[in-house]
Amino acid sequence: MLAAFTSSMPAFAPSSMPMVQPQTASLSAKMESVEDLKALSKKLNPIVGYWNPMGLGEGAFFDQPGGFWGQGQEATIGWLRQSEIKHGRIAMFAFVGFTVQTLGVHFPWKIDPTHTFGDIAAAGGPMDQWDALSSEAKWQIFSFIFLLEAIQESSYAQEVSGNKHYMRGGKPGVMPSLKAVSPHPVPLDYFDPFGLSGKATAERKEQGLLAELNNGRLAMIGIFGCVSASKGLIVPGLDSLPIPKYAGEYMEPMKQYGATWHL
Repeated sequence: MLAAFTSSMPAFAPSSMPMVQPQTASLSAKMESVEDLKALSKKLNPIVGYWNPMGLGEGAFFDQPGGFWGQGQEATIGWLRQSEIKHGRIAMFAFVGFTVQTLGVHFPWKIDPTHTFGDIAAAGGPMDQWDALSSEAKWQIFSFIFLLEAIQESSYAQEVSGNKHYMRGGKPGVMPSLKAVSPHPVPLDYFDPFGLSGKATAERKEQGLLAELNNGRLAMIGIFGCVSASKGLIVPGLDSLPIPKYAGEYMEPMKQYGATWHL
């Protein structure tokens, strides 16, 4: 499905957009500590509370005393918080996509001059549909992901959006404004295209962020369960559903594009 959106993206063309100056007034750095994580955990789940068996961010397990890459404990916590939020969002997209593709729902138009989305949907389950995509379509998806990653990791992009990098005291999970950093006009931003969250109260924003974290954690468990069930594993609540079985290897795309995995 993403191929449809990325294939229709206009070419990058320079324009005469005015240079956006950093919103320095809102750049107040606040590095989170373990105590902040404990307080956040109570808000997310008062019953479980703070549960960190691997000791990440606390100098235990494989975490170094100086934090990841020697950046310090607070920078490490920022990296871990950003990673959880980002992967939670990806998992929510993935779970919805897996469900939609399992049901055979697809766009009615063509994905390229010779194939329709119906042709891809007829290949089988979600991963079979991925295998049916052309290399060009897959690279469009990878390119779109790389573009979003590059923007989110850019300290300049964060600053012009009124934030700082998440390892330098910025708020984890903030996606910089595409309008502020794009070399050509962009009508809508990515996560908040209609600017609705900016009009919400501080209490509403906090509740929304807590809900996003909890939903992201649940989605990560959910998509992992769906993938496991598609390989014939027993997953209570999912293995009885009509999830299409996948005969291939889920990590094969990583091998195809040069990734080496060591377990």
